[in-house]
Formats: sequence, structure tokens, C-alpha cells
Amino acid sequence: MILITGCAGFIGFHLSIFYLKLGKQVLGIDNINNYYSKELKFKRLNKLKKFKNFKFFFIDLKKKKSLKKIKKYRIKFILHLAGQAGVRYSIVNPLSYVDNNIKAYINLLETFKYNPHLVGILYASTSSIYGDKKSKIKNYNIKSVYAASKKTMEFISEVYCNIYKLKFVGMRFFTVYGPYGRPDMSIYKFFNNILENKKIDIYNYGNHKRSFTYIDDIILNINKIVKNADKNKSKKDSIVYNIGNPNSVSLFKLIKIIESVLSKKVKKNLMPFQMGDILKTKAYIGKAENRLDFKFKVNIEEGIKKFANWFLNER
Repeated sequence: MILITGCAGFIGFHLSIFYLKLGKQVLGIDNINNYYSKELKFKRLNKLKKFKNFKFFFIDLKKKKSLKKIKKYRIKFILHLAGQAGVRYSIVNPLSYVDNNIKAYINLLETFKYNPHLVGILYASTSSIYGDKKSKIKNYNIKSVYAASKKTMEFISEVYCNIYKLKFVGMRFFTVYGPYGRPDMSIYKFFNNILENKKIDIYNYGNHKRSFTYIDDIILNINKIVKNADKNKSKKDSIVYNIGNPNSVSLFKLIKIIESVLSKKVKKNLMPFQMGDILKTKAYIGKAENRLDFKFKVNIEEGIKKFANWFLNER
């Protein structure tokens, strides 16, 4: 059985669907918080509940006692996608990241640290750890409480690996987008405003660059990590991988692609650099490519077309 935390979230939902379609038994947990639309989270959850091999528990990881109800299950992999996201939100509400990212993660580890069936724990980290430095695994320049909380999770994983001999893999995601994506992310917000004939906010006057990564590539590469961990059960270590499209795209190029796909001119509201933001992200994945043969098949043009199809027809 696979435990997926944050199963009603963006990546957790897609990962759950992927394994359910493969016939795997998936135990999903989520607290359905109100950081963004609960309606979207329930839409995702309702799709998951259509699978007979899916079992859901409403659990808040900040409350350790609530985890008792799933402790009995024979969990082989924990895929920890739950947590508080958002760089800018971490500036105004930093304690939420201590509770939802650090405390919640420790509660999860304390619950399963002696589970005899557990092969490995994969957990979501972030490219925000790097700040404006090159995204080589040991280079980081933390600029937000969000990034600090994720780096802390990486340190905690090393500790639990050393003490309890557990296998950990941290996944530093780079600007993930796609169907059922988060409404607070740039591409979703751009589409929403453009179709409502509103201006879109473009920070740093459009000089940002991002490694936009389509959700399908994220899921397929996570599965490569799971299969590798299953193949090497005896190896108990704590490692971190970048999971992001190595091609960095400027916001202006992104907007031109969106204009082309929607056949609509974008109204722009150019704004200054925001506190805690990052000028450029670019995923360096040489280590992962060598070990696990990571692939990123969906380029930005194709990805935006796929997202547009969902946004216009299924949202």
C-alpha cells in the first residue's frame, strides 16, 4: 500500500490517480484546508473516490493523535506531498510553515518510524531553496520562510535516516503546472484574468525566468524514484533530487505563448520585484539523469496547450 499525504492537493491528486490506474492500493490523507479553493480540492477528491482501490482519511498532520487511525496499515511507501506552499504567503504568515511543514512532518515520521513494512519516504521540497544561486544540490540561498521550512525538512530527514535507518528522498520541485493546478500559481492566475478581460500582474517587470514543469513529467519521474527505491530496499540513505524541466523560460515568453494559444492579447500590469521572490530558476538535473534517467518530455508550448484545454473545457 502507498500512503499519499495531501492527496487532494495538486501533485498529490495526480500522483494518486497515477498509482490507482496502475492498480496499486492507495491510502490518501488530507485536511482540506482553505489556503485556496476547497471546491477544487473536493473535485479532485471525488475523482479519487471513484477508484475501489482508494481509501481516504480526513487527517490533519499537525494533530499527531489523528494519525493513529492509519498506523495499522501495511504502508510500503510514504509519498509526502502535504504542506503549506507559497513564498509570498510565508512572509505574512510564517508560523503556518512551522506548523504545516515542520511539525506535521515530524508527526508523520514519529508515527511510522518503526513500521516494519516501510521501504521509503519521498517528500516534497522546493526549488525556492536555491534563491538566485545555481540549482546544484549543495548550493542554496534561502530567501523565504517557506524555503527555510523545506530545507529544515531535508535536515530532519537526514536525522531520522541516521537514527532509525530509514530511506528518504527529497524532491525539489520546479514551478509545476497542469490540469487541476493551484489557483494561486502564475499560469492559472494568468488564464483566469485573461479570460475575464482583466490585467495580469507581472512582477519584476517581466524579467523573471522559471523552469516551468508539466505535471505529467513530475509524476513519471517520481515513479522512477519509487521503483529505484524498491529495487534498492537495503540501502538506507537520505538523498535529494531536483525535479524540474531544465529549460528556463522568461515570463514574457510564457505570456506570448498564452496569447497565441488563447488568440487573445494580454493586458499587463507591470510591477516591481517582490520581497522573497527569485529572479531565475533553472533545474540542473545531471545527478538525477545519471542515476534515474529522468526525462522531461513536455515543452512549455505543449504544456500550455494541454493546460488551456483543461481550463477551457473541464475546469
